[in-house]
Amino acid sequence: MEFNAEKPLLNVVLASPRGFCAGVIRAIEIVERAIERYGAPVYVRHEIVHNPHVVARLRQMGAIFVDELDEIPAGAMTVFSAHGVPRTVEDEAEARGLPVIDATCPLVTKVHNHGRRYARDGRIIVLIGHEGHAEVVGTMGQIDAPVLLVSTASGVDSLPIDRATPIAYVTQTTLSVDDTREVIAALHRRFADVVGPDVSDICYATQNRQAAVRDLARQSDVLIVVGASNSSNSSRLREIGDECGVPSYLVNDGSEIDPAWFAGVRRVGITAGASAPDVLVDSVVTRLAQTHTIRVSQLDGIAENVSFSLPASLRTRPAPLAAAR
Repeated sequence: MEFNAEKPLLNVVLASPRGFCAGVIRAIEIVERAIERYGAPVYVRHEIVHNPHVVARLRQMGAIFVDELDEIPAGAMTVFSAHGVPRTVEDEAEARGLPVIDATCPLVTKVHNHGRRYARDGRIIVLIGHEGHAEVVGTMGQIDAPVLLVSTASGVDSLPIDRATPIAYVTQTTLSVDDTREVIAALHRRFADVVGPDVSDICYATQNRQAAVRDLARQSDVLIVVGASNSSNSSRLREIGDECGVPSYLVNDGSEIDPAWFAGVRRVGITAGASAPDVLVDSVVTRLAQTHTIRVSQLDGIAENVSFSLPASLRTRPAPLAAAR
């Protein structure tokens, strides 16, 4: 790119990997194919993933997003979001006879299965996660046993459990690996009998994006994270940038970029949360190019080749009408 003396030079470095993970890709495709197969509208309980741009695009295609099942007409095709739902929601859908497609991320389902197995073993379940997050609500409602929630290592001391009680922990998939490791260590310090999955069982995409943003922060004067404010994994990426001593900002898209952030800055790093499409990263780069001469490069990173299969009912596309005759 030819240098423009009227615009300051800004080196833009993109994290790798960034953006959509396999669970998000699967959830979005489930909604798209459900609309294609069954026709609009298709009703989705809660945001399919935490990104307003994704939700808006699916809404234009014919998805209707609702908070609760009682907003869905009888017999209407229903999709559960990638975050998972409590069993009470599943039971309500069955009682109403709603046809349901479950878009719960397979890695979240894995957490549910861990929790159920530990509960069957007679252990008290401790869920490491953020209160009120959709995934946490779903996980707590999928385990047929008492589940205690803790979000920080300091909160472990407040758990109303005797030290000798056998416990097991499971984790929200989008947490910080470092913070989760600290909570697990605190559980082992306080309780005599603790089991749980290795910290590596936290979502692969979460781990990869957190590792990538640390590498990016070491090479950046300012860090931009593209993602929604209600996206746990996106918010955590911004927090990691701050922890690395780099001014870090969370934006939905390029329209939220403030040129004042880049005064005297030579190198800006850009990443995106697991529910943010790459087109939003492009919008940030385009916005920066309005005020700077930019040179774009990408860090080397882990190549992700994970994919999750669709529900059986959506694995084949409906035949065109002409072919069906």
